[in-house]
Amino acid sequence: MRITAALLEQSGGHALPYAQTTPLQLAELELDPPLPGELLIRIDAAGLCHSDLSVVNGDRARPMPMALGHEATGIVEALGSADDADFAVGDRVILAFLPACGECARCRAGEPYMCSAGAAANGEGRLLNGGRRLHHDGCDVHHHLGISAFATHAVVDRRSAVKVERDLPPEIAALFGCAVLTGAGAVFNSAAVRPGETVLIYGLGGVGLSALLAARAIGVSTLVAVDPSAEKRAIAESLGATALAPDAADAALPALFPGGGADVVVETVGRAAVLTAAYQAARRGGRVCTVGLPNPAERFDIPAISLVADGKTLIGSYMGSAVPARDIPRYIALWKEGRMPVEKLLTSINDLGEINRLMDELAQGRAIRQVMRP
Repeated sequence: MRITAALLEQSGGHALPYAQTTPLQLAELELDPPLPGELLIRIDAAGLCHSDLSVVNGDRARPMPMALGHEATGIVEALGSADDADFAVGDRVILAFLPACGECARCRAGEPYMCSAGAAANGEGRLLNGGRRLHHDGCDVHHHLGISAFATHAVVDRRSAVKVERDLPPEIAALFGCAVLTGAGAVFNSAAVRPGETVLIYGLGGVGLSALLAARAIGVSTLVAVDPSAEKRAIAESLGATALAPDAADAALPALFPGGGADVVVETVGRAAVLTAAYQAARRGGRVCTVGLPNPAERFDIPAISLVADGKTLIGSYMGSAVPARDIPRYIALWKEGRMPVEKLLTSINDLGEINRLMDELAQGRAIRQVMRP
């Protein structure tokens, strides 16, 4: 079938503003029908994430050409096989950006977010079953994280989809696929924050604010949020932050906590210098959880002795250490109860044709989560 998708021909080398240089072009692509174990999804909302921007600006090298987009919701329009009985035409699904094979050592150990087969497929721009279902002018187009959601339709592995209630607002449902899954998961799963602990969050984009929502839902005692944007700090305060700071390197941050540092520090910026500041801001025996994806050339430098002498724990969190089929319904339930007001993350709802302008807004730190409707 013919679809419209946002196509990136080259990663990196595009000058800002993207609204003028237009690295992403809306193109007509050919989409193959789903194979057994796959689903055809009509996309009805997709969120713009910094991971998308990182492919455009070259921070995250990916095979080209690629149809971007990995945070989305949509409706099942076709099944690749009658054996896919967990899904039916008309189901609403939220898409998760790492399909888990269920067979590798990490999947068997209960860590599907570390699935080696899923990671390999994502790195190669293909689906988990192998190959690519997108084509343009006779050439294959690579899938972004198994989804390619900046489009009217997508074919995804069934293991990338989580069935949810049909009546969820699409613009809210989409956010659970990455921003909430990653940020809330870092707090609930990776760092295992406990009620009464103190938490410091660096970066107040969609992932950082999702982490903040989760920390408030748990019931932490002190919650400090750091971001250079006054607008984002104001949002964080409205969502329950007890103190705010504009500078990641602010030497006064540890003094905001009774123990001379936070019990848990969550870093979502994706810069080595910020991670260094986050590590320093944790108390002795504290936990530092990093979620951001820096440029691979960046290096993180700390005194090696501090890991032992200060007893700190450094935790990497990919996809919020999530089991999507377990965690997405859990986070939706918290939203419905009013304990995690995810709708506050929504900056704007836009047409897909505005994607380059929206990339500019994201690159300049003026947006939290912009959702596009094809």
